[in-house]
Amino acid sequence: MKDTADFDSLLPAARMDRRGFVATLGATGFALAVQPVMAQSVITTPAEGLDQGNASVPSGGDTLPVYYARPAAKSGLPVVLVVQEIFGVHEHIRDVCRRLAHLGYLAIAPELYFRQGDPSALGSVGEILSGIVSKVPDAQVMADLDACAAWAGGQGGDPARLGITGFCWGGRVTWLYAAHNPGLKAGVAWYGRIDGAPGELTPRHPIDVADALNAPVLGLYGGQDQGIPLDDVEMMREALKKAGSTSEIVVYPDAPHAFHADYRPSYRKTEAEDGWQRLTAWFTRHLG
Repeated sequence: MKDTADFDSLLPAARMDRRGFVATLGATGFALAVQPVMAQSVITTPAEGLDQGNASVPSGGDTLPVYYARPAAKSGLPVVLVVQEIFGVHEHIRDVCRRLAHLGYLAIAPELYFRQGDPSALGSVGEILSGIVSKVPDAQVMADLDACAAWAGGQGGDPARLGITGFCWGGRVTWLYAAHNPGLKAGVAWYGRIDGAPGELTPRHPIDVADALNAPVLGLYGGQDQGIPLDDVEMMREALKKAGSTSEIVVYPDAPHAFHADYRPSYRKTEAEDGWQRLTAWFTRHLG
């Protein structure tokens, strides 16, 4: 991986009118709601040596769009499902897939909101939450991830070595999927919400499934996260311990929410790199 200069053109964005800024931001492949993009810290991972691109996966009578990346001309690869933030599968999530592919994985990032709308076209977090995220059923997400896991078997992946990682909204999904899929071998949840009021579409949260995980999950959290109380993180840690789980939770005391998101002001290089090293070690241990 290397830092890129390709995003230098975004630096004067603050001096543009909104129309010019949106056009520039959209061209980079980032969601409109994630502004400003911090060009100086954005990481880009080359596609050389990889098979990567967009594909369609049958799921529940629909056609699920996905982005995938894998080492070229390889088979029998361990599989990692990559679950988006609320912003959808934009350039950061695609880059994470390429990072994993260079490590020897078939990485698959499904567009889990595709039935409800396109978050990349909305200009604020509030619009995404109310217009799209609030309408996405957990059961639908679990089924789509299962469809991706099944599809991987025909794409050079080894379904017996299945992992998952997710960020923010996807971090919560990672915990839930570990309780859903008995074939899962490992998960890494980045700052995923742990508790909340149950709803019709979201009946359970990670704290509710701490004693039902089929695979060990590594949870990575920020001590300065304003949306996930440390009390919740400690409650999850205790619940995992009580359940006899081999899952682990790491808290970075000075990190905010979304500390891995290198395109956002919340990015913390030291904590992000440490978390990534922990992810690679975790998947090496559990997926081979």
